[in-house]
Amino acid sequence: MSVDAGIRHECVSLALHHEISQFLYHEAALLDDWRFRDWLALLSEDISYTMRTVTNAQTRDRRRSVQPPSTWIFNDTWHQLERRIARLETGMAWAEEPPSRTRHLVTNIQVKQGEHEDEFDVRLNYLLYRAQKERDETFYAGMRHDRLRRCANADGWQVCRREIALDQVVLASHNLSVLF
Repeated sequence: MSVDAGIRHECVSLALHHEISQFLYHEAALLDDWRFRDWLALLSEDISYTMRTVTNAQTRDRRRSVQPPSTWIFNDTWHQLERRIARLETGMAWAEEPPSRTRHLVTNIQVKQGEHEDEFDVRLNYLLYRAQKERDETFYAGMRHDRLRRCANADGWQVCRREIALDQVVLASHNLSVLF
């Protein structure tokens, strides 16, 4: 089910939009700085973290509202994300030797009230630049649908759902060990 299905199309205040934007920028900085445990603390324990493949057929079938089958790239829970981070922390993850240098850019942030009073649905565009070794460079461009929930942690928010949609049909990267 798409996050859009449950969005009420009401505008949020400028102050709330700014607060959520700052949270998303902070999250991006944590990922770029390899502060994965701090990033994990921003995720709710019931998180759904997904990425599916995109096919060219999706563009052709849009007019008929038919969603062709796709394959999961990620369909992770909090515990699976924690295991991925634990593996990165060992220093033995071959895909991250040497470690990637990343830059997470988020833009076009749209915030709508979610189904529950303390939840907000966020649609954004992102660009993830990844450099590794001397000449390995990869760009991941796409869109995310996040559901954020107000909470009592130091940051005031948690991510409880993340649906990642890449614009690329074919991934040219040697691996996909980065976090979005």
